[in-house]
Amino acid sequence: MTQIPVIYEDNHLLVVVKPPNLLSQADRTGDPDLLSLMKEYVREKYRKPGNVYLGLVHRLDRPVGGVMVLARTSKAAGRLSAQIREGRLERGYLAVVHGYLEKLEGTLRGYLLKDRQKNLVKLVEPGRKGAQEALLHYRVVHMKGGRTLVRVKLETGRSHQIRVQLAALGHPLVGDQRYGPPSPGQQIALWAEELSFTHPTTGARLEFRERPPQAKPWSDFQEALS
Repeated sequence: MTQIPVIYEDNHLLVVVKPPNLLSQADRTGDPDLLSLMKEYVREKYRKPGNVYLGLVHRLDRPVGGVMVLARTSKAAGRLSAQIREGRLERGYLAVVHGYLEKLEGTLRGYLLKDRQKNLVKLVEPGRKGAQEALLHYRVVHMKGGRTLVRVKLETGRSHQIRVQLAALGHPLVGDQRYGPPSPGQQIALWAEELSFTHPTTGARLEFRERPPQAKPWSDFQEALS
């Protein structure tokens, strides 16, 4: 079984680090996925017979790695989902993009429409049927070698949001095969670095942070990340 780092665990939650290129949830490919692997982890560790409950309250795109929280009870899942809707579950990302950004920090707001058949998202005019508002904030961390390391805070969690909005700004993510220039075999430079939320039963504020892998392009910004 693929080993998934577990960084927090109690009777209500699992906080884990999803490896890049692992599905968050099973799809028609039949490839391994985080949710199924963690159900097996709970089943084995706690010797639970039958079907194990584990709620997926948010997702990361398959090529993206980083911190995720899973709910071990339906009550925890409902309360965490409410925090997402209310903007109280906060997510921070690291990204490496092509080029140097003109502004060192800014806010990107737009409307995204997903083509489910092609699994592609595009920016559209406000009011377009099916479009959802997307809002994020970014801050430049370091610029080097024709690329920029940025930190991104999400206000909304739309599908492919960071990838589409930064590409629309003229700075697609390094290694993004879908919205950037062709880069065969290159890993997408997007990492879910930070996650904070209120514990669904104790009310304590929990904060988690994980650095990206020590591989390119992250290793090119080692000093800025330390």
